[in-house]
Amino acid sequence: MSGGFEGVYPYLVSPIDAEGKVLEGVLGDLVDFVIEQGVHGLSPLGSTGEFAYLSWHQKRRVVEVVMDANRGRVPVIAGVAATTTDAACKQARALEDMGVDGIIGVFEAYFPVGEDGVVDYFAAMAGAVECPVVMYTNPNFQRSDLSVGAIERLADIPNIQYLKVASTNTGRLLTIMNRVGDRLKIFAASAHIPVCVMQIGGAGWMAGPACLIPAQSVRLYDLAKAQKWDEAMALQRDLWRVNEVFARYSLAACVKGGLELMGFPVGAPLAPKSGLDEAGRADVAAVLRAVGVDLPAQ
Repeated sequence: MSGGFEGVYPYLVSPIDAEGKVLEGVLGDLVDFVIEQGVHGLSPLGSTGEFAYLSWHQKRRVVEVVMDANRGRVPVIAGVAATTTDAACKQARALEDMGVDGIIGVFEAYFPVGEDGVVDYFAAMAGAVECPVVMYTNPNFQRSDLSVGAIERLADIPNIQYLKVASTNTGRLLTIMNRVGDRLKIFAASAHIPVCVMQIGGAGWMAGPACLIPAQSVRLYDLAKAQKWDEAMALQRDLWRVNEVFARYSLAACVKGGLELMGFPVGAPLAPKSGLDEAGRADVAAVLRAVGVDLPAQ
């Protein structure tokens, strides 16, 4: 599979045990679950996958397990993140050799880097592979983010075909769309209101909460794709309560905690991050039940 990415792509969690090993069985079960619920693709090593806390060995194993469990059923877009251009290119090539259908590129910076340096980083990453590249921008967490000007310049590179935008600034998103035209397809994040992004031309969304509510997320996408905006917005209003609860806690803690409540023993977030406390577990359980998730008895 290659190209044509659209729809709902859950940012898969990375289940790691106390010895640092990937919990392969539960990760495979999660892959089966979300695919059976109708998601359009998978994205390991995203923010919800805690990429910043994993070694390269762990990252490789997560992607290997996802690829084995997927068995070619849906596209897999795996995360690449590094502080150096050389490391990013090596990661991208290794993942492409493993058979991923695309990569989603993140720039991790300790020292601030100017626009030319950011452009060079993504251009080199794209040049290291033949598969489609999704650029990731998150102004809230990235020290050296993709500016609108940088995005416009990078949109001219043939295999940079997508942009995942993680912010609540829908006006900036529309500015980007106006600048790049049809050169880039835009994926929203859980911080956005997905239906609104679809109304202005989005291709779908990549988000951690889709691990917990995949069927509901796919239904929302289908309604938006069919331009049934009244029904889509009614469902969006219902599902937005998930975002409201998640805003109170760490995203990885909420998704991993929610999956634990659903019967997937994925473990806690990686230290030094903490998991949900009892109040958090109760809040997440309540909202999942409210949006139609059938939780097993605790």
